[in-house]
Parts: sequence; structure tokens; C-alpha cells
Amino acid sequence: MGIEDRASTLNGANTHRRQPPSRPSPFLGEGAKATALALALIAALLFAGGPAAEAASLSKCVAGLKSRAIRAGVPKSIANQALSNVKYDEKAIRFSRSQPEYRTPIWDYMAFLVDPERIADGKAMMQKHAKTLAAVEKRYGVDRHIVAALWGIESNYGRHRGDFFLPHALANLICAGRKSKFFRRELITALKIVARGDVRLKDLKSSWAGAFGQTQFIPSTYARLAVDFDGNGRRDLVNSVPDALASSANFLRKAGWRSGRPWGFEVQVPKGYRGTKGRNRRASLATWSKRGLKRLGGARLKGKGKYGLILPAGRNGPGFLVTRNFNALYSYNAAESYALAIGHLSDRLKGRGGIKKAWPTNDPGLTRAQRLELQKRLLRAGYDIGEADGRIGPVTKKAIKRVQKKLGMKQNGRPSRKVYEALR
Repeated sequence: MGIEDRASTLNGANTHRRQPPSRPSPFLGEGAKATALALALIAALLFAGGPAAEAASLSKCVAGLKSRAIRAGVPKSIANQALSNVKYDEKAIRFSRSQPEYRTPIWDYMAFLVDPERIADGKAMMQKHAKTLAAVEKRYGVDRHIVAALWGIESNYGRHRGDFFLPHALANLICAGRKSKFFRRELITALKIVARGDVRLKDLKSSWAGAFGQTQFIPSTYARLAVDFDGNGRRDLVNSVPDALASSANFLRKAGWRSGRPWGFEVQVPKGYRGTKGRNRRASLATWSKRGLKRLGGARLKGKGKYGLILPAGRNGPGFLVTRNFNALYSYNAAESYALAIGHLSDRLKGRGGIKKAWPTNDPGLTRAQRLELQKRLLRAGYDIGEADGRIGPVTKKAIKRVQKKLGMKQNGRPSRKVYEALR
């Protein structure tokens, strides 16, 4: 869920970019208060013995991390500076237990990530960085609209790069036993990147899982695939747009992206279709035509290449034929909803229309602007949720549940159109 509003958020275990099941949820990224009781309960589960024991345990663990980093070749000055004053971070621990790409309804996910604001901003940024995007496309063979869309989803075109200081967030996860071996490797790699002079320590603002920079690489992927595209001798995905965009294109090319091929396209699927599906169960367009699929508008499927069929909302929702390029997008953050959002946003940046078939729901999702307005309506209705920031976290969800209870709805805290309209 992008970091800011992230979509962006958790990764699958086979993703090359982030940690296994992934990142700060855009839907949980609210900068509001969590109750003292909730903090105490979470802390009790992670560090037995109360606050004093928790602090001592964390301090001892962090000291061990410093020593291990120094033994691994991180300069002592950087290790000490990076891991000084580490405090227990409830938010990082909470986000590590979230996985919106798999739990959030697809119509919420797409409404939030591919909204009018992100489309308009993307077109403006493509004009501003036209030369860079053209050069990246020429060098790596990845469609510039795909690169721009990924940039938009990951960090809202560089505006939102993370709410956490990477060394402290990863130290918390390691010391809480959250995939310690994986995160310890990522922490040490991040500090080595700083030691090489690619980025400054203070620029390590990241997701809870350590993904950082304008296109959100975890440290190990950064070390392996980041490129110096602006030619200044540093691979700086934080402050250099050329480096960030080229590095993502390099990632996609290495993940199997092939120039001149689409990611996929929406199709008409026969009503009640129960045949072959799955992004890796590919067949020719002629075969899909025999199975009853058609172009939007009813035209027969024609063309070269092999495609797999995905039905992200089941048989009653939109269907898409996707190529191996879709798998390259999937590898960036292992969720089909994420890959679909990138592909769809790239189409919108090209000037193409939206998804034609309606999602199978009578209660659609909200755009980012509508989420912000929903919070304002909650405040006007007397719900104490703190400041309206468009991020739907635990405090806003609790207020939504109260509204849902009054409306006789399922109390799940979902920011839906019905709740939005009821608060008007």
C-alpha cells in the first residue's frame, strides 16, 4: 500500500523486494493514537515481565545487534549511531501482522490505489520526467507507463517514503522474534549501503519491513539491483529520481519483463465460467476464444502470445488475460491485486479507460479523497478520531464500527460507500 497510504503493503514469501508477508498497510497507516491498554497487551505478549523487563530485553538485544553488525563489517561509528536510543515500536510490530493485499476486498484496494488523484499526478510527473522515463525505457525495455505506475503506487511519486527509521524498525522486529534472521540480514545490509556512501543514515526512512527509497527496495534488493543512472557515482534511490526509476526497471527486466508485450487486458468472460484460470495456466488467444472469452465489446480474441486468466473477484467480477509481464509485476510484491493495480494504473496513464465490468459488490470502496472526507464526517458527527489524515487505522476503524452498529451492518471497521453516505 505505497507506503504513505500504502498499498501497499505486505509481501509474499517469494517476493524479491521486501520481507515475506509485507509492509505498512495503507489501510493501517493512521498516525492516530492507540490506547494504552492495547499497547500494554501487545508489549506483554512480546516481552514478558512488564515495561522495565521489556526495556532491558530490548536494550540487551540491540547491543547484540550492534556487535553483530560491526563483526559483519559495518563501521563502528555507523552501527552505534544507527542503533542508539532504540525504543519499543508498537506500530512496527502491529504492521508486521497485517497483510492488506490478501485481506482487503479488491474493490477497496483498487479504488484506493488507482484513484483520480493518482492518475492526474502520474500524468503530470510523466511530463516532468519525460526524458528520464524515455531513457529508462530505452535502456531496460520496460514500458515507461509501467515504471511511472509503480513509482506512483510505491511512494505516491516520491512524496511518501515511509514512517519508520529503518534501523529502529528492524531492530524491533528482530528483537520481537519477527523473522529475526531475515531482518537481521536486511539491517546489516542497509548499514553497509550507508557505509558505501550511497545514502545517508538519516535518509533511511522506510516501511515497517525496511523497504526504502522512492520505489521501495529492501536493502538486499537495493544492494543487488540498484543502479546509478544519473552517473554521480552513487546509487541513491532516495534522492535521485533517475536512480529510483531505472532501478525499478532493472528489477522488472531481471524478473522477466519482455519489451513490446502488454501486462494484460480486461476481457469478457462467459457468465458462470468454471474453466481454466490462473496467471500461470497460459494458453493462446485462439484457445481462450474457444473457451468463450472475448474482447470488451464482443470482438473475437486474436493475436500472438500466451495468456493466463485471473478473476480477482471470482466468477462474477471482471476478468483479465495476463502475460508473463504480469508475473514480473507480481514479483515486486507478491500479490495479484498489487500487480493488477500497477497494470491498471499504467493503462490510465496512457489515457485508457477504467475497468469496465463492475466489481460484485453493492458497497464499493472509497478513493483517498473520500477516505479523508469520511474522517471529517466522523469528526463532525462527534467521533474522536484525532486529526483527519486519510489513513484508516485502528482509531478510525473503531469509530466506523460504531457507525456500522447503528446502521445494523456487519461491524468490521471497513471504510465503505454505505458508511460514507450515511455520515453525509
